[in-house]
Amino acid sequence: MLMHQGLGLETFNELPRRKAVHALYECCCSVAWASRVADGRRYGSRADLFAAADAELAELSDDYVNSLAATLPEPSKVCAAMETDTRGALGTAARAYEERFGFSYVCSQLFEPEGFEPRDILVDLGHRLDNDDRTERKVMRDELAKINHIRLDRLLGPEGGWPQY
Repeated sequence: MLMHQGLGLETFNELPRRKAVHALYECCCSVAWASRVADGRRYGSRADLFAAADAELAELSDDYVNSLAATLPEPSKVCAAMETDTRGALGTAARAYEERFGFSYVCSQLFEPEGFEPRDILVDLGHRLDNDDRTERKVMRDELAKINHIRLDRLLGPEGGWPQY
């Protein structure tokens, strides 16, 4: 759950730097990324903010991105209502993925507001285990960018943000 939600782009642009970094940190768990994105303000549109977020993520080292991936929950721990067998299969597949690639499995579907189907995650894990290291590194970074977009969308809320009460 993000503390900063529905700010709107204008309010986000006007935040003091310290508060903007804090709000952005909630999206990516990276002070370096959040600082750089905050320093790029004044964004003219959501697309400009998302492009800056993607550019800053691309600049982070693989080791740093691995540490970001490690902050995300394992798929088997995302949904409390998941069947025990499904939870076990997801946990086993996620561990196999981490052993294969050396970093945690990242999947933006786990963060979609409408939820996810555990079977879809298992299928995705299976397909991605067939990737070579270079391909999977790119896929993982793309998934992190999608998660950032989902969280940035929540941070901004609807056009103009939610009314201040």
